[in-house]
Amino acid sequence: MFEKDLLKGRGILITGGGTGLGRAMAVRFTELGAKAFLVARREPPLRETVGLIRSKGGTAGYATADVRDFAAVEKAVDAAEMEIGPVDTLVNNAAGNFLARTERLSLNGWKAVVGIVLDGTFHCTLALGRRWIAGKRPGTVLNIVTTYASSGAGSAFVVPSACAKAGVLAMTRSLAVEWARHRIRLNAIAPGPFPTEGAWSRLMTEAFDEKALARHPMHRFGKPQELADLAVYLISPQSEYVNGECVVIDGGQWLRGAGEFNDLVDLPDSAWEAMEAARKKS
Repeated sequence: MFEKDLLKGRGILITGGGTGLGRAMAVRFTELGAKAFLVARREPPLRETVGLIRSKGGTAGYATADVRDFAAVEKAVDAAEMEIGPVDTLVNNAAGNFLARTERLSLNGWKAVVGIVLDGTFHCTLALGRRWIAGKRPGTVLNIVTTYASSGAGSAFVVPSACAKAGVLAMTRSLAVEWARHRIRLNAIAPGPFPTEGAWSRLMTEAFDEKALARHPMHRFGKPQELADLAVYLISPQSEYVNGECVVIDGGQWLRGAGEFNDLVDLPDSAWEAMEAARKKS
């Protein structure tokens, strides 16, 4: 299905596109003919990823913005349409997460994760959705959630993320119905463990990494290009009748037990204190 020009003529805005899964999707989309515009808070990863895409002959641009700020999102969309032309696809990939015992969680920690994940996804979706509807243009939204959101069971020690991602999934399904008449599709991907230089390093200790790998039905973690290929399908014309769906990609891990981080109940207080101290230094 991955024809060379499958996404030719498409303008795709990706939040959190400078690193990890966002980077993998951006590179893959442009390999198949799309123009990509990346939005995140830190400029160096954005500049590096756009440089990589351009070196391969692809078209890409970027803008720095905090998705928690609706005005900043609007400016980023303006910049995208100035640089790559009309945006017809949004990938809400920006996220924040960290491990915490909930009784030790600060209100700022809660607000930071919920603000990026839930508010940020809504801001980007609303900014583009309004433009598509006003211009009578079709659109596609792909939201990156989590297996503990899609299973409905949540997960211990990542409560802000679990709540926010569950909200994003509810938004996906609600707007899939509401906006279908405008020819706007919304779907989601729920990844299991995919090692990345960002979220992975904040969430996984070496011991927990080994334990998770041993419990995994396939005894391996996901590869970013596997998720990128799934994303290609869900935004391509080949999935035009798929709307309001959440596709899990985790090798069957969630079927073995919901709550990706629930096993951390066995972690001693000393280990938690070490992790919390390390997080404060970073």
